Parts: sequence; C-alpha cells; structure tokens
Amino acid sequence: MGEWKNVRVGELGKIITGKTPKTSISDNYGGRIPFLTPSDNMSVKYVGKTSKTLTEKGLLEVKNAILPENSVCVSCIGSDLGKAVITTCPTVTNQQINSIIVDEKSFDVSFVYYAMQILGKKMNFISKTSTAVPIVNKSSFSSYEIKCPPREDQKRIAAVLSALDSKIECNKKINDNLEQQAVALFKSWFVDFSLFGGTVPENWDDTTLENITTLITRGIAPKYSDNSDQTVVNQKCIRNHTIDLSLARTHTPKAINEKWLKFGDLLINSTGDGTLGRVAQVWFAPKALTVDSHVTIVRPAREELIFYIGLWGILHEKEIESLHTGSTGQTELPRDRVKMLKLLLPDDSSLSRFNSIIAPMTSTIISNQEENQKLANLRDTLLPKLMSGVIDVANVQL
Repeated sequence: MGEWKNVRVGELGKIITGKTPKTSISDNYGGRIPFLTPSDNMSVKYVGKTSKTLTEKGLLEVKNAILPENSVCVSCIGSDLGKAVITTCPTVTNQQINSIIVDEKSFDVSFVYYAMQILGKKMNFISKTSTAVPIVNKSSFSSYEIKCPPREDQKRIAAVLSALDSKIECNKKINDNLEQQAVALFKSWFVDFSLFGGTVPENWDDTTLENITTLITRGIAPKYSDNSDQTVVNQKCIRNHTIDLSLARTHTPKAINEKWLKFGDLLINSTGDGTLGRVAQVWFAPKALTVDSHVTIVRPAREELIFYIGLWGILHEKEIESLHTGSTGQTELPRDRVKMLKLLLPDDSSLSRFNSIIAPMTSTIISNQEENQKLANLRDTLLPKLMSGVIDVANVQL
C-alpha cells in the first residue's frame, strides 16, 4: 500500500453546517427534499428518506446548506454524536449535523464515511469528559484529523467494508419483505376475513388487549453503567418494527422482575412526538434485556397469541399513536388506554393455522438478524485496523 498521511477533515472537501427553516411557517415543510436530523435513523450507511421534508419555499431559507448526493453527514450533538450517513439525493440537515461535500478527485466517499465512524468514536470519548451536552461545532469538526492512504487504497478498503454492509442490507431487505408478507396475511385473515366469506366467524369474540395479555406496563428507570451485562432498550432502538440493540445501553439492574423481556413481548414507544406509537415485537430469545420507562411492554397471555398480537400491533400503529395525551412535545401513551384497545379474538383453530405459516417467516427473520450481528461484529473489528493500516487490505479475503 502507498504512504498514509494525516488529513484534516476540512481538507476532505467543503464543510457545511445545516440550517433549519422556520418551523412556524408550515409551508416550509412537506415537500420533496429530505430534511435530516439526528433523530432520523443514522445507523444506516445511506439515507434518502427522512421523517421531515422541505418544500421549495423551505429551501429558499437554507439555499446555502443544500447538500448534493454523496455528501457525508455527521451528527455533532448529544447521544447521537459521531453517527454518519451518506446522502443518496439532494438533502438538507439541521444545525446539529456537519456535512462534508467530498472532494472526489482526492478522496473516496465511502472511505470518508468509514473514517467518520472512527472519528465518531473519538468525538464520543472526548464528550464523556464533560457533563454538558456534547456539541462539536464546524471549526472543531474541520480540525479533526484522520489517516488516509492514496485514493486507490481508500477504494480497496472501502470495498471490503462495503461488502459486509451490503450483505447486512440485503438481509434487512429480505426481513422487510417477510414482514410485509406477514402483515398482508394478517390483514387478509383478520381484517378482510377473506378465508371466511368476508364476514367475522361466529365463534370469534370481541375482546380488549388487557383480556388477552398478562402484562401491560412501562419499563424501568435505568441507572446506566458501562460495567454491566444487563441491557436496557430505549425508544431509539424501536424503529421499522425491529429492535436495534446497537442503540441500547447497559445499566445496573434492580432485582430481575416481570419487566425483563421475553420472547413475544410487544414493545410500544410511549413518549414524545414522532416516536410515540412505534412498535416492535421480540422475535428472539432475549438475554438480560429490559426497556426503559418510555417504552410499554405488552405480554401475550398464551403462546398461540404471540404472532397475532405482534402483527396486530404493527398494523395498528396509527391507532395506538392516537391514544396519546398531553400537548405537542410532551405527549404520553397512558397504560390504561392501551389496555382498553379493542380487537377480535379468533378461535384456536384459526390461530393455529395462522401460526403455522408465520412461524417459519419469523424464524428466517431471526436467522438473518443473527447473521447481521455477526457481520456487524466482523466489520467493526476490521474497521479500525483497516482504517489505520494495521491490516493490509490486500490480505483480507471475505
């Protein structure tokens, strides 16, 4: 490999700090341009969709901060400090994100993205020395240094790491497709009643969520600790109907109790705008795992009800969200309202037939999730060694 050099972030390209159009003007939002903030999913490599978008009017307020495709965006505040993504289309970020419009003649975009993963860990380490909310401004961000080999070697290193990320992304797409099939099947059977002549079978009962569960409760108030094998899931972990444990934190637990998660528990985000109502079901065997007080645990009363309740929850996120109380920014999902949610209870024969189809789908999803965890561990092990030149990329075979 060629000679490695220390390069300041500011030398990688043009550095842009994001801007936020006036939120008081509704016409600024709801257009076609993604508006990226740290609250969006920045645990992926590429981003093209965001929870908020800007209109042409909104763009007029931030025209100097519009990023082209293939920009590298880095969160520079709070618990999301150091997370990075690559844009797949013109994008605007808020001021909590610094971005690099990469000089592609000298630097490979994918290499820069992986370099930001290393830099993010350094930024996080520095932030822990302060009790204030960590913020990295444009000047400080630009002054950080990374190690860079010649561009051709950058491309080779990025190709190895990208191969692992591509396999992870492929597994995620398979899982998304399986989930969509499962939800479609649930809707066909239990909403449209397509197998039953389009009407509700007489031996099905009207019930409430409370009647078919053994537990509906908020999680714990955690005491965070880096020296523990106990993990607590927060609202950021629950996204796209999956549970991302890479975003969870370890904590010093109280005595193990009913709030320790079990296979089949339905988790519901229960605080705040934008996240309240999102659901995911535990489709794996959890170990030393619980949730914090911003998440509600719904535990099915019988094994036969697990997939039925889980897919019902996925299909009814909007209804669950509508149960909130409180004003904007301070919304809560009361437990009593969750308990009184109404649904049908199918007969055991119908549940058994449904489960026989869904169970193999969830098994594949679990298998893909486990493989992704192994691939992510391999990537994270290789990342610092490849990016520092400790391992020669020519010696890596996948």
